[in-house]
Amino acid sequence: MKFNFLTIITATVILFSGCQSNSQAEDKKSADSTEQVTKGNETTTPVDVSKIKVADAKTILDRKQVPILCYHQVRNWKSTDGKVGKDYIVEIQNFKDQMKMLADSGYHTILPDQLYAYLNTGAALPSKPIMLTFDDTDLDQFTIVNPTLKKLGYKAVYFIMTVSIGKKGKFVDYMSSDQIKQLSDEGNIIGSHTYDHKNFKKYAGKDWEEQLDKPTKRLEEITGKKMTEFAYPFGLWNAEGIPELKKRGFRMAYQLSTKRDEKDPLFTIRRIIASGYWSPKTLSNSIKNSF
Repeated sequence: MKFNFLTIITATVILFSGCQSNSQAEDKKSADSTEQVTKGNETTTPVDVSKIKVADAKTILDRKQVPILCYHQVRNWKSTDGKVGKDYIVEIQNFKDQMKMLADSGYHTILPDQLYAYLNTGAALPSKPIMLTFDDTDLDQFTIVNPTLKKLGYKAVYFIMTVSIGKKGKFVDYMSSDQIKQLSDEGNIIGSHTYDHKNFKKYAGKDWEEQLDKPTKRLEEITGKKMTEFAYPFGLWNAEGIPELKKRGFRMAYQLSTKRDEKDPLFTIRRIIASGYWSPKTLSNSIKNSF
């Protein structure tokens, strides 16, 4: 794919998507027996997910949802940014203020292993758990987001669109393979966000290889870790495609704000977009109202 086409994709993502809308086991035989270690705002919980049996859908749906935020670009607005595009662009100081608000409010970031253990077994989570996710591979997620989160002891999940790795675009530059690996090595989680953001609901034929298999292979080569998390482009999903994710070893998949599937809630985990128009107070209220 030529990169001038990536520019078109990027513009579309900015304007219309953005993927809408943390004990150690005292009894090693118990999958949900964990020791919680808290350092500042960082909470790590060793979880042996290999011992966890997937719970029935009703059990998962009955558990209180953990707030999950979805971010895209973190940079200052430009005169060329449209009204819709700004919804997916959080200005730098506003982002820092939002993260400070979360820390001051007592939120602790968790990662997918913890969420998976909680949803399936009821394993304990830190007080006021929250998951931070960042889509589309934008370079500012490495240069601005990562240093900001480090200062607060926060970890995050980065969903990578592999077509853009190492590229420079008209609207935004993207992370390199080395930067993605560094995020992973530092304890953050790398997840798949397809090859070029094609609508998941339209996959057929070779799309499963191009949008899932090849990106998975590349991200696993970069990080040296298995890909278990997937984020739907535009937040759009269909029940017919979930078996394809399961078949490829994905453990959870993340949509946006629509209702979770009653049969496969682990593959329709809700997130909300942190709008570029939201103040820290508005974000706080949105978290409380949405989850």
